[in-house]
Amino acid sequence: MNVLTDNFSTYGKGFLGTVELTVYASLLALALGFLMASFRVAPIGSLRLFGTAWVTVLRNTPLTLLFFAVLLGLPRFGLALSFQLFAVLALGCYTSAFICEALRSGINTVPRGQGEAARSLGMSFGQTLATVVLPQAFRSVIAPVGSTLIALAKNSAIAGAFSVTELLGTYRTLSELGYNIIWTFVWIALGYLIITLTISALFNLMEKRWGVAR
Repeated sequence: MNVLTDNFSTYGKGFLGTVELTVYASLLALALGFLMASFRVAPIGSLRLFGTAWVTVLRNTPLTLLFFAVLLGLPRFGLALSFQLFAVLALGCYTSAFICEALRSGINTVPRGQGEAARSLGMSFGQTLATVVLPQAFRSVIAPVGSTLIALAKNSAIAGAFSVTELLGTYRTLSELGYNIIWTFVWIALGYLIITLTISALFNLMEKRWGVAR
């Protein structure tokens, strides 16, 4: 117990760092995921091609390699951001590909006739997608999206290797101070468990309220 009590501020900074990464990257992933899902089903070929390329590249690129590409590659093009923002960008873009595919599977569950009816009323593709199709699609994929964001929270541990303050990285400091490595990781694991259970509870609540009854 003294590992936690003696280093509560260290654990606290790491825990808050992981929470911030998870929240900001999740918001980015959701926004990009919705956008790319829209591109995947757009009537414009170039948009479909862009959405497909986005998903194909990011889903088949190791996250660690993407971190290297973002943190080391973007500054060469004059983009100077903090390590945390670079980490949010890498995590958010990577996860957006999985969010996109989850949403696209939900879009496929919406009857085609609803989109046709909306267009017959004079609604544009964007209006149909935003007000008719995507809201229904999201209701049917709340659980998969929640699982994807839980994976994002755990993937944020990679950011610690790139000078970003997060929970897993606290083990290096505590190890150097001579604390028992097993108990150090026990409290780190408990911190991740709190974060992932919170996300799970939030999406379970959303599914009960808005999910499609099966």
